[in-house]
Amino acid sequence: MKAIWKGTTIAESNNTVIVEGNHYFPPDTVKMEYMMPSETKTGCPWKGIANYYTINVGGELNNDAAWYYAEPKEAAKNIKGYVAFWRGVKVID
Repeated sequence: MKAIWKGTTIAESNNTVIVEGNHYFPPDTVKMEYMMPSETKTGCPWKGIANYYTINVGGELNNDAAWYYAEPKEAAKNIKGYVAFWRGVKVID
């Protein structure tokens, strides 16, 4: 699977985990040079608190377009640190 935004591959892995229709990429498969930590946090009743990244490709920003669970609840421990994408980021096979 690949996560692509503005023609740039942000993440690539054969070992994503699908949760609620979203592909979560292992942390070591995400190109962190494109990721900027965000202050945004949201809560999920069964996964816990999500933290966000803003994607920066060539100075173009996609605010809060990636998220991850740094300390997920027990039910979601298999995606700890894994990164998922939305807001126009294409995830393709």
